[in-house]
Amino acid sequence: MFDWNDLRHFLAVARAGSTLGAAKRLGVNQTTVARRLDALEAAGGVKLFERDRAGANLTEAGADLLAHAEAVEKAALAVEHRLAARRREMAGVVRLTTSEALATIGVVPALGEFRRLYPDIQIDLVLTDAFLDIEKGEADIALRASYGLESSNLVARKVADDYWGVFCSRAYADAHGAPTTREALAGHPVVDGEGALKDLPPLTWLREAAGGAGPLRCSTMNNIVNAVAAGLGLAALPSGLGDRHPDLVWCQPVTIPGQASFWVLTRQDLRQVPRIRAFIDFIVPHLTASMRETPDRSGLDRW
Repeated sequence: MFDWNDLRHFLAVARAGSTLGAAKRLGVNQTTVARRLDALEAAGGVKLFERDRAGANLTEAGADLLAHAEAVEKAALAVEHRLAARRREMAGVVRLTTSEALATIGVVPALGEFRRLYPDIQIDLVLTDAFLDIEKGEADIALRASYGLESSNLVARKVADDYWGVFCSRAYADAHGAPTTREALAGHPVVDGEGALKDLPPLTWLREAAGGAGPLRCSTMNNIVNAVAAGLGLAALPSGLGDRHPDLVWCQPVTIPGQASFWVLTRQDLRQVPRIRAFIDFIVPHLTASMRETPDRSGLDRW
């Protein structure tokens, strides 16, 4: 089986008329060119050049091979040019918006591997709990947790279901007990949401069950987590977020109609852009693996 590099050296000698001229064209030494020719002749079992001090002349077999070698060269160059074009397509900026919590759980840990696969794609990570307007171009891709998607021209791919629970800190549970029923929530202080988080159904459910908000309202989910860990009260949190914090205790599930889910969204006109498609196809399985469902808590001791 011949090696394309051997054919490349064969073509260079045929065009230059000598191994020395071919070496200059290819930027290698003359010995390398001669070795490549020897390898090609040995693989084919025929002599391709008559070589002497004056140069190298094609034999009948070499002349017969020339046109075929040029056809292989043309095909190889076409492959090289197509790969270069694909590399250019796999370059540029992907602007992703999501919450800081979701970025911490599933996005940032996967970016090292994505960078190795696509070194020319830059990820601009816009962290906010507010929903940026993808249709107006405020971001290329959004990762969102939602109980329902509004009708739009966006393309959505479901990543995983999103389970919520009521959490408190271990210190709070030691001091006040961890409420394990909806009725037991009454009177407990609630760390509530502000701004984009205020009307999230799980937070509304807990606020109503406990009889009102508590001493603090936060505009980001990470700040709610930190406030609960500091012992300021209860909060409704995605289980995947609350379960990861070593100082938080799960009390009970949030029981509201419907099922929240994680979604990846983009615009119709962006879905087949190579760098956008590459990122979505890469990140979805990573997110699915990182967002585990609510664990089986049937065997857990009640706090």
